[in-house]
Amino acid sequence: MRLTVLAPMIFATMALTGCNSFFDSTDFSTVQEKMNYSLPSTMVAKMSKRNMSKNAPITIRIFKEEGVLEIWKQTRNGTYGELETYEICAWSGKLGPKKKEGDRQAPEGFYPLSKGLLNPYSQYFLAINTGFPNRYDRANQFTGSDLMIHGACSSRGCYSMTDEQILEIFALARDAFAGGQQAIMLQAYPFRMTADNMARHRYNENYPFWQMLKEGYDYFDVTHKVPDVDVCGGSYVFNKDPVNGGDVASDRECPVMASNIPTQDMMPLATNRTSYEKAFAEALEENDDKVWIDPTEAERKALVADLRKDPMDALYQPTGPSLEAGRYITIDEYRIAKYGPVEKPAEVPVEIDTATQTAAIPETPAAPAAPAAVPVPEPSPMAAYAEPEQPKKGDKPFWKFW
Repeated sequence: MRLTVLAPMIFATMALTGCNSFFDSTDFSTVQEKMNYSLPSTMVAKMSKRNMSKNAPITIRIFKEEGVLEIWKQTRNGTYGELETYEICAWSGKLGPKKKEGDRQAPEGFYPLSKGLLNPYSQYFLAINTGFPNRYDRANQFTGSDLMIHGACSSRGCYSMTDEQILEIFALARDAFAGGQQAIMLQAYPFRMTADNMARHRYNENYPFWQMLKEGYDYFDVTHKVPDVDVCGGSYVFNKDPVNGGDVASDRECPVMASNIPTQDMMPLATNRTSYEKAFAEALEENDDKVWIDPTEAERKALVADLRKDPMDALYQPTGPSLEAGRYITIDEYRIAKYGPVEKPAEVPVEIDTATQTAAIPETPAAPAAPAAVPVPEPSPMAAYAEPEQPKKGDKPFWKFW
């Protein structure tokens, strides 16, 4: 993959607005124990049964709306198989990418995680820095820092797990790096990008961004291979190479590029695209008079308020499932919520045309137009899996810099 692996930030420069992982409050006597945690024998047995070696590469998939984090591990035939699924204890904000410091949004997109982004010294038990902002984020002038996958079940722009969960996730990443993996691809999505879900969210302002992510999602979902991710012209580009060689720069327009998708993957991807377009049209027809409203973070927290172990524990802030807190409203309700109610016209006498004996009734002001229907997304070219580039020598955890 050509997406640049970001170096971890030095401890002294960390901003206060992210899910920071400072050394204070850390029990250093337990750090070594956490770093050396051995995965349960049941999980090791599951790997063996699924044709995976203990130190094989992994990729991480996150789905906000469903509230899950998946670990997929490379099998001995080179493709990835699902190994484990964890329920996310807390994520902040709403569906959509992180755009600016302090917006409480958890990142969405493709983030290569280097070994140096693992932090066993986190005050949130253990942490893996997502590497935000990546090249796409910087090209679009998105700001933010210290956005993690960590424990403690508390989020200010992070994906927070329970301590028990992050212990296993951290160990799976550690073992993959020990096996020689140079970068673990984090694929962070707003939801599973099925036809039903895409149609349901068609009025969301982030829909064009999600259409772009869907190309990478589809490639992995169909082939079980991690997509080759690049950035040019301020957009993600998947599985493409410049026709005439040269560099691809995130801050310049994309050169002429061609797909290098393997022949054996062409037919499955084409079949998937055809099935998706049909299912998308059916989903639009079923809910053409409805608009999906995503819940706020406060609404999601209200669902699980009774799970708070200790009201005085500021670090334990679970959030409920987005699907359960969200809702459909009608187009008319959406109009009123967005534009306000249509004013009733003043009553005027009805004049009778004596010649025709017909009434001339004043016209009622038209209601604001509903949002335009979103067409079936145009299929985008896919391309082939590529191994991540080797990081530069000297890549090491930020606490060693400190």
